[in-house]
Order: sequence, then C-alpha cells, then structure tokens
Amino acid sequence: MSHYQRATFQISAPDISHLGEDSGIEVAFAGRSNAGKSTALNCLTRQKNLARTSKTPGRTQLINVFEFDENKRLIDLPGYGYAQVPIKMKEKWQRALGEYLQRRKSLKGLVVLMDIRHPFKELDQDLIHWAVASNIPVLALLTKADKFKSGKQKSQLLMAREAALAFCGDVTVHTFSALKGKGVPELESVLDRWFGYIQDDEQDQDDDIVSDIE
Repeated sequence: MSHYQRATFQISAPDISHLGEDSGIEVAFAGRSNAGKSTALNCLTRQKNLARTSKTPGRTQLINVFEFDENKRLIDLPGYGYAQVPIKMKEKWQRALGEYLQRRKSLKGLVVLMDIRHPFKELDQDLIHWAVASNIPVLALLTKADKFKSGKQKSQLLMAREAALAFCGDVTVHTFSALKGKGVPELESVLDRWFGYIQDDEQDQDDDIVSDIE
C-alpha cells in the first residue's frame, strides 16, 4: 500500500487564509480545467471519488486539501484557462491560485498536468516559469497518453522534454494515463522524493526515458 492511498479529504478553501497552519510539506496539482487533474489524483490515491471529477471542465473552484500522513498533504488547485467560465469567476479562481503559489511556504513541489495533445500552452508555461524562479521543482505530466499509440507517445514525450530544457530549472516530464495506469510509478517516485520518503539522489535522464517508453 502506497502512502498516497491513505489520503483523506481535509478542507476546501476559497483562499489561503482558510487553509490552516502553513507547516509540513505540500505538493500541489495544477493544470488547465480539462487536463484530467482530479482523475490523476484519484488514480494516484486508488480512490474513485477522492477528488471530484466532472464532465464539465472548470468545476474545481476551491483549493482542496487531502492529507495522507502527518503534515503531508496533496493540494488540488483550481483549474485554469477554461474559456466558458464567466470572467469574474475565472478572475476569482486565478487570484486564489496565484496567492497560494506565491505565499504558501509549505509548498515543496508542483505537478503540472497537460493534455499530451496540447502541452506547454501559455498558462502552463507561465506557471512553470514562476515555479522555477521560486526554486520549486516541477513534474510536468502529459495526461491522456492513451489518446496516442506508443510511437506517438514517445515522440511527444521527447519533444516535451526538449521543450522543458528552456525553463532552465528542475522540470521533469513523464507521460501519464489514468485509463491505462501509465505513469503512476513515476509520479509516486517523484512525490516520494519531494515528501522525503526517499533520498533525492540524481537520476539519469536516460533511465527516465526508458521507464516511460517501455
């Protein structure tokens, strides 16, 4: 049983003033409203309904907190970039998102979820640039990998890893498919380092590529 299977819902907060004490370690999940963020969290924790999913993108309006160990939390941030959300509501969500990212001291890692068919859109890049400037490590997950056959998955992954070099920071890229369970071990491995369960030793990029494409 992984640590993350013990995750339980703690609180939904409109902003960081309602999140409680800023201590311990938090890893935040962020992404466009249709990137499959809630689905990925459910896949990671092996729970069908821990993070609410919806066929209507843009439903995650609050900062959702899931605790799985003492002072260790997964954070589900409001989705961004969905055009059909009313502008005032969108601005409110964006403020909550920005405030959390800029001021939450317990934030130790950021998982950015991007549809493998549309990686590194402008808002994704803005988010990653901010994290790099703040010395926050980033895991970019190319979700919905099952939409492509194996060969196309590999080429998209290699292109995304090449693009990630431009951020000049600690940015790791893996493919992910909740439907196929692909990428879950890689996600857990990164989280284990961020949460301090294993030593943060250097891993060879070639080994990462092999693990993704096998």
